[in-house]
Amino acid sequence: MRRFLPALIGFFGVAACAAPALAYEIDPLTRQPLNDALTVRVRPQAMETVTVPVANAALNPADPLSADAAVPQMSAIPRETVAYNGPYGAGTIVVSTAERRLYYVLGGGQALRYGVGVGRPGFTWGGVQTITMKREWPDWRPPATMLKRRPDLPRYMKGGLENPLGARAMYLGGSIYRIHGSNEPETIGTAVSSGCIRMTNEDVMDLYTHAKVGTKVIVQR
Repeated sequence: MRRFLPALIGFFGVAACAAPALAYEIDPLTRQPLNDALTVRVRPQAMETVTVPVANAALNPADPLSADAAVPQMSAIPRETVAYNGPYGAGTIVVSTAERRLYYVLGGGQALRYGVGVGRPGFTWGGVQTITMKREWPDWRPPATMLKRRPDLPRYMKGGLENPLGARAMYLGGSIYRIHGSNEPETIGTAVSSGCIRMTNEDVMDLYTHAKVGTKVIVQR
């Protein structure tokens, strides 16, 4: 029997490597598993080195709006200035859920373009909202509609590196939606959220310096 043991181990090892890994999809906002299993396919990601805070930046009152306050990020969709000939004036935010891009209109035929994550199927929406509140390293209180779906979620989570709202949040009118950062930057450019518009922490910190309370936000499907 002993002489067959190495062969058996080798056989099962090969079988395990050959089979696709199955996992449950994780909701990047709630960090809870969804119901359907999926095949995990690892895609190579370019890495970028940034400064990492030595402590929870939510507790640092001098937290600057700069790269020094950023958290580790994987390079996603590059932020860039692009030509813009749309109908909206300077200072307007336009979110294209189809493109998975957010435009901050600069005027003069230009806009800043950012990659964003948008609502997954069944959680997409469109319309006009206004930024009514802004927060740095915001706390998270899941809305009642989310708690109804996921009663296992925490009722409160303090802001910080592990918080799913990331480094900054801009609250949209009286809705449950926000433009916010993310502790899972690899989800940018995908449709995975529960309706919020998510950005890398670096990008949301940049947008935060431009957008003011009262900024109009156009969300296009």
